[in-house]
Amino acid sequence: MTHDLLGRHRAVLPDWLALYYEEPIEITHGEGRHVWDAEGNRYLDFFGGILTTMTAHALPEVTKAVSEQAGRIIHSSTLYLNRPMVELAERIAQLSGIPDARVFFTTSGTEANDTALLLATTYRRSNTVLAMRNSYHGRSFSSVGITGNRGWSPTSLSPLQTLYVHGGVRTRGPYAALSDGDFIAACVDDLVDLLGHTRPPAALIAEPIQGVGGFTSPPDGLYAAFREVLHERGILWIADEVQTGWGRTGEHFWGWQAHGRHGPPDIVTFAKGIGNGMSIGGVVARSEIMNCLDSNSISTFGGTQITMAAGLANLNYLLEHDLQGNARRVGGLLIERLRAAAAHVPAVREVRGRGLMIGIEITRPGTDEADPATAAAVLEAARAGGLLIGKGGGHNTSSLRVAPPLSLNVAEAEEGAAILEDALRSIP
Repeated sequence: MTHDLLGRHRAVLPDWLALYYEEPIEITHGEGRHVWDAEGNRYLDFFGGILTTMTAHALPEVTKAVSEQAGRIIHSSTLYLNRPMVELAERIAQLSGIPDARVFFTTSGTEANDTALLLATTYRRSNTVLAMRNSYHGRSFSSVGITGNRGWSPTSLSPLQTLYVHGGVRTRGPYAALSDGDFIAACVDDLVDLLGHTRPPAALIAEPIQGVGGFTSPPDGLYAAFREVLHERGILWIADEVQTGWGRTGEHFWGWQAHGRHGPPDIVTFAKGIGNGMSIGGVVARSEIMNCLDSNSISTFGGTQITMAAGLANLNYLLEHDLQGNARRVGGLLIERLRAAAAHVPAVREVRGRGLMIGIEITRPGTDEADPATAAAVLEAARAGGLLIGKGGGHNTSSLRVAPPLSLNVAEAEEGAAILEDALRSIP
């Protein structure tokens, strides 16, 4: 049955639409932190549909909200007043920390980042954008054009001039051997030098922790130091919180808060986990930035009543059950457990991360050379053991990505860590 579906998939969908595993699986249903495939196999889910099932599969509070809203009205577009959209926007504006915030809803993180770029370039009257090396910001023409990860950027054509900045990867590159303080200083010096050679950019867009890049991050405070330079020149800071938002990092509700001594970013983008599987993305910005467009616009499917109802129920559940605190506590146990397991595996270069956002970098033993084949083998071995994880990394890295739903409990963390330890030890 699965083989037949795979053949049909290949016959009608693009060749570049990636599938995990040598024998891809069809996930048919889920509950809590577990999912089942079409063959009846049960898996502990440590990837959540790419960090999207943020709280739990089949969370009763969310499914009830979706069902009740579907019985009333599913969609009317932004041309009409929409109570669930207003209510969720009010909550997000307050949580963002941005003064006089305005919120615009989209259907994905890609579209959210696309909108942020439109706002920043219009507000600043510049089509030059600063982005981080090893970054990923989506699949649209503009977001591909600023993505600093060669494996996810299929064209060099772009409506934007993009300049790439050092700092997104702490343990690689020309500054890797420096202390954290010297690393930040060197990256700031590089930024200042870069700005001296170009026309004033519109904005810097940066993921506080790089998602597709393998859950890499700079030392805390880098983006605060960058912001001092940017603010002096009127350049905006866009925080791409598509993967880091809503408490996933444990220590902070937003990833930018690890770099926030000068206040919030000018623009924050979000998506993925807020809908717990429903298609929600969005942009939060100061009112003068959000309102800088001088033509009409709508969002046909952004902010539909059914997705907003899901987002409200999901956000309420997350806050009422302190899932950020759970991510900090259980994530801390999980990362230490994985570091202990990886200490005896020569192919593991680094276990890094924060909260329930953990990366395991795989290299050829004794080198810094990426080993994608071994990373893929570990992915397969984990699946065979009943655990689903992800993978990522830039063109010169290969990493496993661990990002369970934020309601993960200690027993499940221990179970997943044991399976992953066996998978890592299976490396020849």
